[in-house]
Amino acid sequence: MSTDTPTTGVDLKGRTPPGYIAVEGPIGVGKTTLASRLAATFGYPMLLEEAHQNPFLERFYGNQRHAALATQLFFLFQRAQKINDLRQGDIFAESRVSDFLIEKDPLFARVNLDSDEFQLYQRVYEQLRIEPPTPDLVIYLQAPTDILLDRIHQRGIEHERAIERDYLERLNEVYSEFFLYYDEAPLLIVNASEIDLAQGEDDYRHLVDYLLDIRSGRHYFNPTFFG
Repeated sequence: MSTDTPTTGVDLKGRTPPGYIAVEGPIGVGKTTLASRLAATFGYPMLLEEAHQNPFLERFYGNQRHAALATQLFFLFQRAQKINDLRQGDIFAESRVSDFLIEKDPLFARVNLDSDEFQLYQRVYEQLRIEPPTPDLVIYLQAPTDILLDRIHQRGIEHERAIERDYLERLNEVYSEFFLYYDEAPLLIVNASEIDLAQGEDDYRHLVDYLLDIRSGRHYFNPTFFG
């Protein structure tokens, strides 16, 4: 992979990007958008969770208790299959950008399922024997619940309009708890409240410039510092 200046206008300054980047965060925070921009900048293939393929998702947002288990298991099998496909292709070592960590799947299960369903989910998860690759960098996008709710409404996906504030609040809490203790890979925590990940050029260039120097540890990126 070349370290020359990419066509996107981001100057790598001779630095080599992390090989495998995983972008995470709650619904509406912009993780797929950022993953897409990073993939374009670095010339990496993408590994996406593709939530639109889940046939239970619309029913879940309409009635969470009725469709929670089916929705959760579909996502678990889908994500596990993507990882297994990578393993069979022996391409774990290749560079890529992902918009999910499968380790986050139990976070959603804990929020969405009752105790009996969660026990069943855990047994299924353990039987799958998932062995995901460790990213070279994890980017955790965080934003207040009200901002997430506003962005979800702005993007206008019909079935997402039923998402309630309390649900997003619970997701934000479990994400915060998960990444408070996460130390499996270098971690960059990004305040995504003020970032326009789709169109904002300056913030994006500053973010890429910052992440190119990360090799270990926990780091924080607040775009207001670069204003």
